[in-house]
Amino acid sequence: MAKPTIRFRGFDDEWEQRKLGNIFKEYSEKNHTELPALTIIQGGGTVKREDSDRNLMYDESNLSNYKMVQKDDFIVHLRSFEGGLEKSSLDGIISPAYHTFHSDVADSRFYYPYFRSHEFIKYKLVPHVYGIRDGRSIDVAGMKTIEIPYTSMEEQRKIGDYLDSLDHLITLHQRKCDETKKLKKYMLQKMFPQNGSKVPEIRFKGFTDEWEQRKLGDVIEKLTGGASIAPDDYVDVGYRTIPKGAVNSSGVADMSGCKNVSEDFFEKNISSKTSSGELVTSLRDLVPTAPNMGRIVRICGETEDFLMPQGVYSIIVKEKNSEDFLITYSNSPEYRKIIMAEKNGSTQVHIRNGEFLNIDIPLPSYEEQMKIGEHFKTLDHVITLHQHKCEELKKLKKFMLQNMFTQKNK
Repeated sequence: MAKPTIRFRGFDDEWEQRKLGNIFKEYSEKNHTELPALTIIQGGGTVKREDSDRNLMYDESNLSNYKMVQKDDFIVHLRSFEGGLEKSSLDGIISPAYHTFHSDVADSRFYYPYFRSHEFIKYKLVPHVYGIRDGRSIDVAGMKTIEIPYTSMEEQRKIGDYLDSLDHLITLHQRKCDETKKLKKYMLQKMFPQNGSKVPEIRFKGFTDEWEQRKLGDVIEKLTGGASIAPDDYVDVGYRTIPKGAVNSSGVADMSGCKNVSEDFFEKNISSKTSSGELVTSLRDLVPTAPNMGRIVRICGETEDFLMPQGVYSIIVKEKNSEDFLITYSNSPEYRKIIMAEKNGSTQVHIRNGEFLNIDIPLPSYEEQMKIGEHFKTLDHVITLHQHKCEELKKLKKFMLQNMFTQKNK
């Protein structure tokens, strides 16, 4: 059999193809009621049923019929034909409807990503699925005949260690990202006045003055709306438009869904132009809950002109007012409540320009605005860094999985 494209130094032997049932042996041990009952989290191993957020009902008096499963052993469960085989995270007992597999000649860390890969599920496992819709099941006897790649335990452990290290880094960056998001949420609640108060609970040292109550229209110099763009107006190459999903809670416009219009169309609608570095908001949302309507974001990146579609508005802020403060306030709980109260419509919700500009906003001094805006801009930067690192590591893991395993012809 062929060798994998990428290997650790010192491993040169060709990989074998062995039947799954010759590497992993099915076992069925019952009467282990001293062990905790487990539930399967697809893609997340197993957890104790009492720790699961699912409201699972089961007969505790019949646990003697449950099958024992050991940590790191594999489980064929009811949805394995969709998500692959699952690996147990701890010792316990599982439903008698499941099948358990153990191996003394395989490292589960090596095989777990393989058993959950698209190639294994689609080309190896699905041919052994029978039944239709929710009645589908896996022919376990047939599954045992599937040929899978096999290499020495030493190489398996080496690959398992490497994949473990990638998973650890992904988990670390995801945890840091989640922690920073929680901090941001907490600070958004505490650093803006609430319930009619004129000062926030948490302030930077040196600021004691009461905040003023102003209108958004007192802060915004100019609010410019977008152009009417029909589906036929879009072209393959031209000026990019601001996507409807650009507005979000990160403070930075998401430009991943950009479409293009011709130079001629752009020039005819030049009044709806915006550019890199400017602020935009959306006063229209197709989602009734309007999760992002009214939030304010900045267009980042190299200097470029864009055309705004209807519902998207550019914002120019008056002097002695902080753009970053305004971006931050648009994500605060108090402001989100106002947006929900002001929105019109049921299917395509919206806020009228005048209603938007008439929204009350608590305003501190320019110096305090700058301090608050910079603080939250830093938090958003940290969140983005960890998100990007997670994405890069996941791409690396996907690439390595594609190249560190041999693929038999489908």
